[in-house]
Formats: sequence, C-alpha cells, structure tokens
Amino acid sequence: MTNISGVTDGGLFAPPPAQEARDELGQEDFMKLMITQFKNQDPFKPMDNGEFLGQLAQFGTVNGIEKLNSEFSGLSSSIQSEQVLQAANLVGRAVLAEADSGYLADGGSLEGSIELPASATSVQLEISNANGQLVRRLDLGAHAGGLADFEWDGRDESQQPVPAGHYTISARATRGSYTENVTTLLQANIESVNLGRHGEAMTLNVAGGDEMSVNQIRRIL
Repeated sequence: MTNISGVTDGGLFAPPPAQEARDELGQEDFMKLMITQFKNQDPFKPMDNGEFLGQLAQFGTVNGIEKLNSEFSGLSSSIQSEQVLQAANLVGRAVLAEADSGYLADGGSLEGSIELPASATSVQLEISNANGQLVRRLDLGAHAGGLADFEWDGRDESQQPVPAGHYTISARATRGSYTENVTTLLQANIESVNLGRHGEAMTLNVAGGDEMSVNQIRRIL
C-alpha cells in the first residue's frame, strides 16, 4: 500500500456512506408507487381517473397538514421566545393599566389617570373598600379630553388613614346636564410574569397579589 501526501490508496476507494433507512413515504416515492400501480392494473378493470386523482389529492392533503403542523410548531416557539423577551423588559417596571381596583399598601397611595373621551366641566372620583363602602370622594374639577391624572393619599373623608388592602375606584365625568362613567387607569409595579403556555396569553403579577393581562397596559412608565 502506497502513501501519497499522507493519504493511503485504501482511502481513495472507500465505499460510499450507507444511506439511512427511511420509515416515511415521500411525495416522489408516492408518485413512483402510483405509476407502478397504474402500469400493473387489470386491463379489464382499469383504475378510474377519479380514483387516481382522489388518492393523489389525499396524499397531498396529508402532506400539507404535516407541513402546516410543523410551521405552527415553529410559530409557537417563536411566540414563546418573544414572550420571554417581553417579560424580561417588564419585571420591575411601573405601568399604567386599565383597572378599577388597586392595592393600597400601608401608608401608601394610589395613583392613576382617568380617560376622558371629551372635555368635561366636572370630574369626580369615588373610592370604595372591599365591602363596597364609600371611603373617599375626590372632585378633580374641569378637564380637557384625554388623560386626567389623580392621586389618592390613602385617607378617608375625615383625613384618617385607611387600612391596607384592595380598593375600587370609579370615575364620572359631567358635561352640562349629561353625566357618564369613564375608564380608570391605575399605576402598578410588575413583580413577576407568568409566561403563557399552549396558546394562553402572558399575565403580569403586581403588588397585592393581583394579576393582569398584558392587554390592559396602556403605558410603561
């Protein structure tokens, strides 16, 4: 055996690599099988053209479903990765979210905004405790359309601090003789994130044990 530049002549005639066994029928294999079936059919009972086309369409449907499932799997993985990136950016941040209930910490306050569809001659805010009892009414006066900011200092009508807990906030806007309920937005700090699985949406955990949807967020502060 002769060596040429470090390569033996045995390597020049190495057998081709063995092909891996396949356990799936590809479209080319299916066409060969169909042609063989067509050539070897009983001449007295030829296969109907509709039957041939039906088998071909059935294979195409199965093949298309497999490709669609594969693409959906890739899309699901992409969405999951996007959720992870969103979660990393939201944890520890404050957001302004559409909500009518918030958690008041001991000695803390609740801040937020009222969404006014048009200018109002008077805007009034009502805060109720978990039992539905009114603890404070705030008169914000006249406001132009858009967001009207507010802050509740956690005190009742007699200026006494209320206990920590969840409080409901409702707002009304008056224009002339017409009064309507308007949307309230509350500030919240994102403590952790629940990543959605199996098509579920990502949810956010905020102070006080509350949970909110990403769709509720109007602004990241």
